[in-house]
Amino acid sequence: MCGRSGWRADRLASVTVAVDSTSEPGRWIIHDDRLVDEDPHIRASLADVGLPDGTEFAQYVFRLRRCAMIAVLNDPGTEILLLRRHRFVTGQWVWELPGGYVDDVEVGPRAALREAEEETGWRPRSARSVLSSQPMIGNADFPQDLYIAHGADHVRDPDSEEASEVAWVQLDDAAAMIVRGEIAGAATVIGVQHALMLREGAQPLTR
Repeated sequence: MCGRSGWRADRLASVTVAVDSTSEPGRWIIHDDRLVDEDPHIRASLADVGLPDGTEFAQYVFRLRRCAMIAVLNDPGTEILLLRRHRFVTGQWVWELPGGYVDDVEVGPRAALREAEEETGWRPRSARSVLSSQPMIGNADFPQDLYIAHGADHVRDPDSEEASEVAWVQLDDAAAMIVRGEIAGAATVIGVQHALMLREGAQPLTR
């Protein structure tokens, strides 16, 4: 789950924004970038930015750690593994793909597999990269890597604090959950839509 981890705080010290004085046409220029606050998960700063037309303004910028999410499908590819949790920031109960922060010693696929097992109790048999996205690109650098797996084995009980419910959901039901707002996270929406494309025989995305 993106929001908890033992990631070292000193790593954030290297995540900075260089002041940019280039004059490439159409490029926004960063005149200054001042640290506001940081913790092991996020760095918040206030950037003085110049637009190509000469307009200048200050904007908060957030830099978050890379996350890895995984869309785990059953062997026939008709169901997707989801977990239900409360997101206090928006005050919503939502269904999501398993996933979380990539630790220092991990690569993305390993993080996705680990998070799936911890959060759901199911161990995916593989993890293939689908894409990397930036869900808040206007305000935040928050890379989210999406993986997909076909088949999983139940190996343990999920960590009790990770989710209130874990379920295999029919893909058509998951699509309806998006419409009803029961699935709201960008990576989960993309994962469900990608699984539906695969079911319909569309060419899979590759990276």
